[in-house]
Amino acid sequence: MTRKIRWGILSTANIGLGKVIPAIQKSPSSEVVAIASRDRARAEAAANKLGIPRAFGSYEALLADPDIDAIYNPLPNHLHVPLTIAATRAGKHVLCEKPIAITAAEAEGLRDCAPGKIVLEAFMIRFHPQWQRAREIIRSGELGEIRAINAVFTYHNTDPANVRNMADIGGGGLLDIGCYPVTTGRFLFESEPERVVALVERDPAFGTDRLASVLMDFGQGRQLSFTCSTQAAGHQRVQVLGSKAKLDIVIPYNAPPDERTAITIDTGAPFDGSLARREILPACDQYTEQAEAFAQAVLGHKRLDWGIEDAIASMKVLDAIFASEKTGGWVRVGA
Repeated sequence: MTRKIRWGILSTANIGLGKVIPAIQKSPSSEVVAIASRDRARAEAAANKLGIPRAFGSYEALLADPDIDAIYNPLPNHLHVPLTIAATRAGKHVLCEKPIAITAAEAEGLRDCAPGKIVLEAFMIRFHPQWQRAREIIRSGELGEIRAINAVFTYHNTDPANVRNMADIGGGGLLDIGCYPVTTGRFLFESEPERVVALVERDPAFGTDRLASVLMDFGQGRQLSFTCSTQAAGHQRVQVLGSKAKLDIVIPYNAPPDERTAITIDTGAPFDGSLARREILPACDQYTEQAEAFAQAVLGHKRLDWGIEDAIASMKVLDAIFASEKTGGWVRVGA
């Protein structure tokens, strides 16, 4: 019988219950064996609902379970680093929700994780075939030289009890969804931005960034611009502009797990896009693809292209964006 990775889930966060745990359970190389909450009753309710054998009333108890190989950490942002480090020191590999930290300095603390343990920031889009196909098209040269990437990611949430609206624990749009366009640029340009400039507007009551527009300079004439908002109509878009053609990922970030997705490639003749080529990708749960890739890495069958240093690099970009908010000008990444 093929060995499966035994997962423990830290917290009963909605993203875990609604999306990630069911997706992990569909991974051929995974099984979810335990879930923990600081409220044992919540853990037991989640375990019963999702068919998870064990429930714990503390995170520490779950980490101490010797029958768990890997942890999924969807806790609020300020708990990502400390619980991830603790999990690795307890002998577990960790898939941690994005953003990996609140600042790059905090993320650098992950270098203290136990040696030999895999730590992956959960940008599930990198495992979806539509993103892999988009990068393949870019690499092929069909678009010509890539000049710019434009991205939008927005939703509307004004609930004061929602962790996304709590500034002191890492709430706000840039850390919640702005990190996706940052990942978009790093993934598709396959390089790091050199400098950024940002215009940020904050909610007067929450203190969180509710609207941000960012321009990122990737050098060699390459730019990425994006807008993210937590208080706008829901929308998402990724468009890659090349010297020969443009590429659009139709549903870039929240691709439905049970529906096909599409990429369009358009030379701009005619301008209305009526002659654009449309590539259809099969239905795919990107959270399952992520879990399976992680499990295969833990089993030693394949390696992951991303780890702690990649997560730190992403946080350095976000740090620069927040620094630009304060200075009103360009900030070099990593400065």
